[in-house]
Amino acid sequence: MRKPILAALAGAFSLFLPFSLQASQQAHHQAAHKKAAAAAAHAGPVVRIASGRVRGKVERGVDAFLGIPFAQPPIGKLRWRAPQPVKGWDNIRSATQYGPDCMQLPFPGDAAPLGNTPSENCLYLNVWRPRNATGKHLPVMVWIYGGGFVNGGSSPSVYDGYRFAQDGLVFVSFNYRLGRFGFFAFPALLKEQQGQPLGNYAFLDQIAALKWVQQNIGQFGGDPNQVTIFGESAGGMSVNMLMTSPLARGLFERAMVESGGGRDNILPPPQLNTSTATRPSAVQLGVNFARHMGIHGTGAAALAALRRLSAHQIVDGINMASMGKQRDIYSGPMIDGKIMPEPVEQAYKEGKEVAVPIVTGANSMDIGPLPAANEQQLFSSFGAQSQEAQQLFDPSGKAKLMALRERVGSERIMLEPARFVAASVAQKGQPTYVYRFSYVATSMRPKWPGAPHATEIPFAFDTVRFHYGKKTSAQDEQMARTMHAYWVNFAKTGNPNGAGLAHWPRYSQQGDGLMIFTPQGTATGGRDPWEKQMNLVEKSQK
Repeated sequence: MRKPILAALAGAFSLFLPFSLQASQQAHHQAAHKKAAAAAAHAGPVVRIASGRVRGKVERGVDAFLGIPFAQPPIGKLRWRAPQPVKGWDNIRSATQYGPDCMQLPFPGDAAPLGNTPSENCLYLNVWRPRNATGKHLPVMVWIYGGGFVNGGSSPSVYDGYRFAQDGLVFVSFNYRLGRFGFFAFPALLKEQQGQPLGNYAFLDQIAALKWVQQNIGQFGGDPNQVTIFGESAGGMSVNMLMTSPLARGLFERAMVESGGGRDNILPPPQLNTSTATRPSAVQLGVNFARHMGIHGTGAAALAALRRLSAHQIVDGINMASMGKQRDIYSGPMIDGKIMPEPVEQAYKEGKEVAVPIVTGANSMDIGPLPAANEQQLFSSFGAQSQEAQQLFDPSGKAKLMALRERVGSERIMLEPARFVAASVAQKGQPTYVYRFSYVATSMRPKWPGAPHATEIPFAFDTVRFHYGKKTSAQDEQMARTMHAYWVNFAKTGNPNGAGLAHWPRYSQQGDGLMIFTPQGTATGGRDPWEKQMNLVEKSQK
């Protein structure tokens, strides 16, 4: 109580001071604060990278370098162009604050709300490392955020990389373009960028960030030959894309996919320049958007008019909540022939993925529910096995329709596709590990019968207190420490197992083993208890 009492007394005493003296003291305090802030800024660690020197800050016992540009601002004539090399600087650049997140329309209820104002000038990345790690060769983790490719950013507090740095890793997060900034095709662009990768600018941003890591991470004490990429939702889908893209070869050595699917049943990609019976081409969707904005024609003048549109006009209200209504004017990721030569599912089936160790999995109540008016309609998607599916998913016949829609949806969209990816990678003899996150934070148990999409993130990052605040329980924190330890171990060795942790079995099609982060707050490895249901879902996916 001593400090608050002294503060109150000081405040009361100041009322009796002459105004000029108060003003003088205030000016003195402001000057002292500025001096201290300036001293702190100059005291931060300095690293020289290819584009110049950057000064970070010391926070939570680690070095943090925030808001480092890895490409030129993709604005003006660089809108809808591959990321261009960043221009260097002579002075020491401050790297103590996040750069803007990429332009988007945030939506209520986002599991990772942005900590910054979105902007089209957004190609920045962040690095956390152990204190004074220069000269070391530490493993590196690179995070790719989710958000349906229309939302997300690197600034949310739940994505803070300090815990990974405290555990001996160099951690990197970065921004990539979203929505129509990240995915856009148009006839004049085909001519302007003839022969170059185009359309999937978001993926080109991701590849550019990984190339930056290869070139610069050694200056932060990281080892460019020990890079693990991991992401969730659209970020997990991005990891699957990078696993199968010829342009990403040699940029990472390990991969982790959190709720990133692996089949093409989430966001089926259109072809760049060929329409089908079910979907217009990405180019046609770009033409549709131009007409929607009152721009006619398909040549250079129309493209120039599109580039003159404001960033808000390009967004045009699209986000996670509204993207389904814009299927006629927005493409999302596309089959472009270079970055994505073919659908990810097909590439996995053909064994074209890079041979690296992988962790993949999803949550017990992941993306869903499937649309269905009744059980008969729900299980009809299993075809000839519809009755068998009904018996497996609802043996008592008393399950509620919504719960069944959630369970079947989770398995069809996320859980079985993760196992499909694991089986594809395991066939090459690579270490492969599958997980199912079933833990629910104690404060949310009255609302959630299972673990919804994205709820594993603060546990993998060990940032649960950033997300749940005062409602965080001791069990929540213990689960976070456990899950985080597996993630750290995998980044260091390619194997999530380590001292003091329950054994996580390596996946094989014969053993069908996985790690379950259970509702009771434990980690339990073994054969998948949902194996029969998953096998049935697999049959219906083919």
